[in-house]
Order: sequence, then C-alpha cells, then structure tokens
Amino acid sequence: MPQDRRPGPAWSTLLDLDGQPRGPLHRRLGSALRSAVVTGRIAPGSALPPSRILAADLGCSRWVITEAYAQLITEGYLEARSGSATRVRAGAVSVPGPARTVLEPSRPPEFDMLPGVPDLRAFPRKRWADAVRVATSSMSSADLGLPDGPGHPRLRQRLAAYLVRGRGAAATAEHVVVCDGTLDGAVRLCRALRRAGHTRVAVEDPGWSRLPAAVAAVGLTPVPVPVDGDGLRVDRLRALPGVRAVVVAPAHQFPTGTVLSPARRAELLRWAREVDGLVLEDDYDAEFRHERRPIGTVQGMDPSRVVLMGSLSKTLSPALRLGWLAAPPRWTEALRAEEAATTPPPVIDQLAFAEFLDAGWYDRHLRASRLRYRRRRDLLLAELGAALPGLEVSGAAAGFHLLLHLPGCSAERVVRRAARRGLRLADLGRYRAEPGSGAPALVLGYGNLSDAAVPEAVHRLAESVRAECGG
Repeated sequence: MPQDRRPGPAWSTLLDLDGQPRGPLHRRLGSALRSAVVTGRIAPGSALPPSRILAADLGCSRWVITEAYAQLITEGYLEARSGSATRVRAGAVSVPGPARTVLEPSRPPEFDMLPGVPDLRAFPRKRWADAVRVATSSMSSADLGLPDGPGHPRLRQRLAAYLVRGRGAAATAEHVVVCDGTLDGAVRLCRALRRAGHTRVAVEDPGWSRLPAAVAAVGLTPVPVPVDGDGLRVDRLRALPGVRAVVVAPAHQFPTGTVLSPARRAELLRWAREVDGLVLEDDYDAEFRHERRPIGTVQGMDPSRVVLMGSLSKTLSPALRLGWLAAPPRWTEALRAEEAATTPPPVIDQLAFAEFLDAGWYDRHLRASRLRYRRRRDLLLAELGAALPGLEVSGAAAGFHLLLHLPGCSAERVVRRAARRGLRLADLGRYRAEPGSGAPALVLGYGNLSDAAVPEAVHRLAESVRAECGG
C-alpha cells in the first residue's frame, strides 16, 4: 500500500482579513490564519506560503507576515524548521471545527464475477503512456483549443480505417462521430430519432439494463423484444406498431451470449427498409470470438439503415470513456446538428488512441486478449463441469461472460448466498424487462478474474448452488 502523502501547500487559502477584529494588519492576519487552522480549512501538516510570496499577494511588507507567523508559532499552531516551510503543527487543534466525513471505500468482494468488466490487470499501461506522450508532443496549438464536436479528424480517419479493416464495416471519416461510449452514442441517436418524429425504440429482452432507462430519459418509449437462441426475434419486432428503430447486439448479445443468425440479419434489414427505420448496432464483444474469427457487422451489409456503435470499455478500459458511431449520412448530419452536440472526449485521449491504432498496439492488444480470455474460459468451463456437472452452460462462444442455468432454483437467492462467501454474481433476471420472469440463470463474468482465482471462485459458487438448490 502506498504511504499517505503530506497535505499540499496551502498557498491559495482564502484569508478574510476584513472580517477580523480591528487592529494592526499583522494581528488581523494572525487571527485569519488561526481561524483557518481551527476550522480545518488548512489541514495539519500543510505548508504556508513563504513570507515574500504572501506579502506580495497581500500588498504588505514581509515584516507583517513574519510577525503573524511568529505569534502563531508561539501559540503552538505553526512550526518552523530551518530549511523547510512553515507548516501547521500536527495536533495543534484537539477539537476540530466542522466535522469532515471521510468516505471509506466499500470493501470489494474477494472474487468478482460480474459481467462486462475486461481484464484491467492487462491494460497496456506503458503503451498507452507512450501514446499519450507522442500525442501531446506532436499536437498543434489549435488542438489545445475547443474540441471538434464530431471528434478529432485524425481519430475519425483512423477509426474509419480500423472499422473497415477489422470489423467489415462500411465507414468513412466524415460519417464517424466520436463519443463517450456506447451508451452516450445511443442517447445521442435517440435524441436525433425523437427530433425526427420517432416515439418508440425496441430493445432486446433480456438486455443491458441501463439502455431502456436511457431511452426513456430522452423521452422515447423502450419496447422490449424477446431474444432466443438465434438472437433478436425479428418476427416480434414486425408486430410492434409505431416502432421504426431497434438497438441490437448481433455479434454477442448481452447477457444471453447468442449470435444473431444470418437469416435473422437479413430479415432485420428487410424490416428496416420496409418501415423506413434505423438499426442501432451495438458491436458488443465482437472482437472476442473463441471458436472462429470475429464475424462482420450488420452495418457493412446495409450502411444506409444501420448505425454501428462501439467503444473501448470492453477492449481496453471503461475508464477511457472513448466510443464511436458510424452512421448513415442523414443521421450523421442530425448527430452533428448544434442542438444534438455534446462535449466530446478529451482531445489528448482521442489523439492518444489514434496513435495507439497507428502503431499497431490496439491490434496486438486484441490478439493477446483473445488468447487470454479463451484460456480463462476453457479453465472456467472445466471447473464448472467438475464442480456442477449437471448444469447447462451457454453463451460461451465469445466475449468474457457465460450463462449458468439453474433449473428449478432461485438464482437470486444463490447470488445472496455467494455474496456471503465473498463471491459477487449476477442474476439473469436483473436484465429482463420483467425481473424474475423466465428461466433462472447466473451471468458469470470472467474477464477481470485471474486464472489463479478461477478454481476457488467456482468452488464457492458450487457451495452456494448446492446449499440453495440441493444435490
């Protein structure tokens, strides 16, 4: 654990000299400093500004400052050492002023198997730091000004090339918009849909629980459409009056892990043409296929009817807050409209990712991640097969989560039992439009679970399942 660092300099502390009792300036300054120490506005150990600097700030002589400091040193509020700054003495105030609540972080579970989190230990720290260094050293003065709403041109060019090459998309830089992530992109699109007269948007059920809430917050009505073994039920979509837009994850549906079948893909595009609609394609987990090469995008089949949404949240880290949209021309113009514009991600991060792509580091990181997740998935499947041989597993062909089915058992109660054993799990029911409906199952994420932790995590999982379900 890193050691606690001393408080920083208190050079910018506001000193209310006019609010002190009348008298010489050095006494009023001493009173103001004493008040700041007693109330906790200047923390113990904080360094006060040198007399020369504070005298210049206050427009007085250095004698005023040294006299005030000397008086507070005599009173025990400050301490001065040769060759060091004058500091607030530790323990100078036994009873603090206004209580300051220290928020302690909640203790994390010993084993976390929530889905959707990549292997954060494998984040390429050095490569990313190199990319940031190159970006900051080569960016122009204009790049340090207000950012371009659709995103920096250089990143949009690199993203378009990557999406065409790596994802089989049909994209050009002028139709790529940089955003904070997939959810931010979906919200922007929903705003554009509402301005275009849309009132309802179809979403997958079960699906990403934050998406319906975001759709509703924009003023549209989310309409759940069931998912089966072949992906979204497009026949159910056709039966929904007034629905001309749908959000779908065809490469690896969350949370079921199903892949939209070729027949459903073709049917989905026919539906979009017939209703003059729009498909919002969430490229979720598309880079991590374990059984075969990643499959291409639906957007590449008809770029006039599909918006491709992607982000770095699952490939690098959700902390980067970088995502993108590849949209048809009509919708690109709507996204760039002044009323639709929102603040883009920081330019330095955008240029760093452009450098990361240019150097080939992103491709190498994805290849290494595929191998890592496949190895971990195989280990998890072997441990599950040995510990819970009677239970079905599905959705393991891609990504870094899978489903463990619990027939005749309460997944919600298993989650609670596992939590008491230091294991965090997710119930499939939490992702359904009607929580608790449908067959019970657990969504097991293994992205941020180390290989060494898999056996013990499965052991605790099996204990929880047997205790709740029996057998």
